[in-house]
Amino acid sequence: MKHICPVCGYDDLQQAPYDADGNESFEICHCCGFEFGFDDIHEGHTFESYRNKWMSAGATWFYEQSKHEVWELSGGVNTVHSLV
Repeated sequence: MKHICPVCGYDDLQQAPYDADGNESFEICHCCGFEFGFDDIHEGHTFESYRNKWMSAGATWFYEQSKHEVWELSGGVNTVHSLV
């Protein structure tokens, strides 16, 4: 089962960002680079604050080799907004 990044809408996370007990996966999103359990817990970012930082820096892919052939930033971010 694939999971969706709550920061950018990338729909190919291998693990849920947090388990049922709220434990972080420490997975890094290939699109925005958010690391669940580090960028939120240790760096103090909310999903929205990290998204704004990432987008203002150009919304570049963290792992370019994982970029989908067809990817629209607005589509991913709109997916996130429809989830919250």
